[in-house]
Amino acid sequence: MRGRQRSGWARLAVAIGALLLAAAGCSPQEWPHWRGPERSDVTGHVSGWDQGAWPLGDAAWVRQVGAGGTSPIVADGRVYVSGWVEDSDTVRCIDAATGEDVWAQSYLCAKYGRHHNADEAYYGGPSATPEYDPETGYLYTLSIDGDLNCWDAGDGGRHVWGENLYDVYGAPRRPNVGGGQRDYGYTCAPLVHGDWLIVEVGSDQGSLVGYDKRSGERVWLSQCTDPAGHTGGLVPLTVEAVPCVAVLTLSRLVVVRLDDGHVGETVATYDWATYYSNNIPTPAVAGDSIILSTAYNMNRTERVRITLGGAERVWELVGRSTGVCSPVVYEDHVYWAWRKVVCVALDSGELKWEGGACGNDGSCLVTGDGRLLVFGAKKLWLVDTARHSPDAYRELAVVDGPGGKFSWPHVALAGGRVYAKDFEGNLMCWQLPTE
Repeated sequence: MRGRQRSGWARLAVAIGALLLAAAGCSPQEWPHWRGPERSDVTGHVSGWDQGAWPLGDAAWVRQVGAGGTSPIVADGRVYVSGWVEDSDTVRCIDAATGEDVWAQSYLCAKYGRHHNADEAYYGGPSATPEYDPETGYLYTLSIDGDLNCWDAGDGGRHVWGENLYDVYGAPRRPNVGGGQRDYGYTCAPLVHGDWLIVEVGSDQGSLVGYDKRSGERVWLSQCTDPAGHTGGLVPLTVEAVPCVAVLTLSRLVVVRLDDGHVGETVATYDWATYYSNNIPTPAVAGDSIILSTAYNMNRTERVRITLGGAERVWELVGRSTGVCSPVVYEDHVYWAWRKVVCVALDSGELKWEGGACGNDGSCLVTGDGRLLVFGAKKLWLVDTARHSPDAYRELAVVDGPGGKFSWPHVALAGGRVYAKDFEGNLMCWQLPTE
């Protein structure tokens, strides 16, 4: 009885969460930001799993959109993605139903950032996922070489404003933080917060910059001046009722205030330097805490509690970590997909189960019916979360995905469709049954 009651409350919580998302103007049917509706890789959209079958079937459409690590985002029945072809970045608005371009805008851009150094076989073209603002209908993109642009998505992609971050802020090549010097250019997705667009610049003027999202005018600079990291996105969170944003810079976690009178001030820092500068997984928010996980020399996962007075470790799990996939927090557990799919208890850090073989380039999201949708190693898996399988990894279904060399871009689920894109720019869309 107690287990059934908890399961019922969990389902009620998901339903309430979906309603709150809709009330906030961000439907679980959409995927308008890096890591989805709430920037958490959790959605109220169900997986389509029905009585032992996952009717994903053949892809509804397949597109070539250009090379790069950017993930697709979805808003108002449109898919937004950017890619590199023949010395240009192209930003595309694609009809989600047909796979045809609604509009496309191109501009000259290098394949690598101007300070690029090492590992060029593993990246190239835009790496920062676009950001969509439902209030203005503007789309924001950031190239690997620092081209920050604002496009009017409802007006054929008309260019609204832009500047090059390297030209304006002069960020030098990233220093060696262990394992050899690396610089992959700009990788971090911009983030809309109220009237601002927040961008990781990584200069000695400020690690973060807040722009007026409509005009592109600079509003503030952060107190922190760390070099930029290589993570996928900024992380909004609330610390003791104060709005903040977290960023994993090149050497540490930094939490910055966003409230009036304190904008840009550092709330907390926590050392987190990964060899080869590969601090790639975006931190995850869990109430008053942040989940950090990195492989390489770190090879551990930690829960870190954030207060206005600083940061402190809650628990540490050594020997289990993720190299690329961002951790996902869902119903008292933490999940990630890197080599294996892993489930960890949120309160203690205890390993609950692991399994599968999703490669080094995996990503995952959690659906409204408590399933993990995993993309990696050229395949898509559907896997039960601990809600349905608390003691063991349980794989439900698997289908072939894009066949390119790397599956760095993260999987997305929106409007009854699943989207997966590989590094070479092959974008696939599957239609789920109507809910």
